Amino acid sequence: MSVDRRALRPSATFPDHVLAEIHRAADQGVYEIRGFGTKRHLPSFDDLLFLGASMSRYPLEGYRERCDTDVVLGDRFASRPVELAIPITVAGMSFGALGANAKEAIGRACTAMGTSSTTGDGGMTEEERRSSKTLVYQVLPSRYGMNPDDLRRADAIEIVVGQGAKPGGGGMLLGQKITERVAAMRDLPVGIDQRSACRHPDWTGPDDLTIKIQELREITDWEKPVYVKIGASRPQFDVPLAVKAGADVIVLDGMQGGTAATQDVFIEHVGIPTLPAVRQAVDALQELDMHRRVQLIVSGGVRTGADAAKALALGADAVSIGSAAMVALGCNRPVHLEDYRAIGAEPGACHHCHTGRCPVGVTTQDADLEARLDPEQGARWLRNYLSVMVLELQTIARANGKSHVLNLEPEDLVALTVEAAAMAGVPLAGTDWIPGRA
Repeated sequence: MSVDRRALRPSATFPDHVLAEIHRAADQGVYEIRGFGTKRHLPSFDDLLFLGASMSRYPLEGYRERCDTDVVLGDRFASRPVELAIPITVAGMSFGALGANAKEAIGRACTAMGTSSTTGDGGMTEEERRSSKTLVYQVLPSRYGMNPDDLRRADAIEIVVGQGAKPGGGGMLLGQKITERVAAMRDLPVGIDQRSACRHPDWTGPDDLTIKIQELREITDWEKPVYVKIGASRPQFDVPLAVKAGADVIVLDGMQGGTAATQDVFIEHVGIPTLPAVRQAVDALQELDMHRRVQLIVSGGVRTGADAAKALALGADAVSIGSAAMVALGCNRPVHLEDYRAIGAEPGACHHCHTGRCPVGVTTQDADLEARLDPEQGARWLRNYLSVMVLELQTIARANGKSHVLNLEPEDLVALTVEAAAMAGVPLAGTDWIPGRA
């Protein structure tokens, strides 16, 4: 019998990956948990282009004219704001989600580049504090590992209200990653799945955030800048509320941000992309006349110096990388192929951070696997990657005639698609049209 080729056309509503997920859900009766970030296509910084300089603006000569990259974060109220050599930081990724070697490598690389790293959930490790010249200490709803002494040892404090990969949801750490050391730091039983709270236990709304910030300032003698991190969902409302509560810095994490472990339905269906979130956050700060007075750090899908430059041009003061830093450390590197296959993955498509079986030793607490990541080698890889990002950022800034990367502005940008033009608030390329604006 001949096959009707028309009948074999796959369904747009039920493509192969949707069919596979329905079959898996039917077999197992539980939702899927995974790590990394969204795999769907979203409007992103790739949909924007810089115009560059020619006649109406003059570019800077790369070998003779300076293009500075320094940035000060948290000078609104703190007596000791954070001073960075570059506007690219490393986001919070906990000890537990990452192994101790990965945390140490990140600290070393950030110190070498003159930038900051962030603790993540679960407390501060000695390796991380020792290797990090500038360390941001996260205060999360879970309060795992938090203590006043470490708050004072940090250089800045970041109150996490939400995360881009899972706005409205708490973190997860599966039992196979909760070793004796992780359990002791978090006051948890060894080997038992942990699910963090989705909101802070001591406040029920934005007014209580004011009290929390005040407490943190008092316990640290008003020295440390206080950041507030929000997952991108309603930045036009959340940013003003954080500013009103007294934040020195807003950290805005878009939907493309990664995670160690959460429900797949969160990663793919909750939040908004980083691109529109930046514009909404900047609009909110400008409306309050607080733009540049309260600094804005943007994260979620930042991978290159070009991404960083576009975020700065839209009004950010700095960017933060998480998944990209993991990749620089070896995540999804095509080595140890047999171990990728043993967990049902392949290099380039691995999202098994939650399993603790990371083939390259980044997201694991297994001593043998963790040993595959040497902290010195990892630090060199990440330092090299950050150096390239900075060079790319400076190259773009000079090409637009800017002597400082923070002088990049929306006028330097155009959009390739109607959607990106509307989301970012810049003209569609070849026109002066910004969709949605009169």
